[in-house]
Amino acid sequence: MTDFFRPEVRAFFWRWREVLLAGVVFAMGLWWALTGVGINEWLGYIFCLIGIGWGIAGVQRARFAQDGGGPGVVQIRERRLAYFGPLDGGVIDVVDLAKLEIDPSSHPAPSWLLTGIDGQRLSIPINAKGAEDLFDVFASLPDIKTNTVLDVLSRTPDARVTVWSRVKPLLH
Repeated sequence: MTDFFRPEVRAFFWRWREVLLAGVVFAMGLWWALTGVGINEWLGYIFCLIGIGWGIAGVQRARFAQDGGGPGVVQIRERRLAYFGPLDGGVIDVVDLAKLEIDPSSHPAPSWLLTGIDGQRLSIPINAKGAEDLFDVFASLPDIKTNTVLDVLSRTPDARVTVWSRVKPLLH
């Protein structure tokens, strides 16, 4: 069955799978809302709302995902981010992040630059295996705007861009 679809088509469906499933949930909810009686009608409206919310999140994740053919592997375990690359790597806790940047000039692919509170730096290619999981990590950062992250990622700037930085508390 895997030979039925071309690899490009399979990759497209895999990248947009959440949006497609959200569309199915929305369509089922709409059908229940229009044809149901009593509680089925209300469940249909609830399913429509769930489908819309899931679809919006799915579109953001699909826009963030890259091809995954880059160097290295990203792992996220218990709010600890690890990158294992062919030449470098490292581990950083998500709560210790102080700055998030994108560097389009890094070689061989543009990279996310993560800086910790203590100055530790971690460079992760945007197309490393497992890098699509970084979207949830970035979305959990306080006061980050995910649309800004997606816009910077889609237009690939010419110079390093700071996407997010921790606001330092004022003492007085």
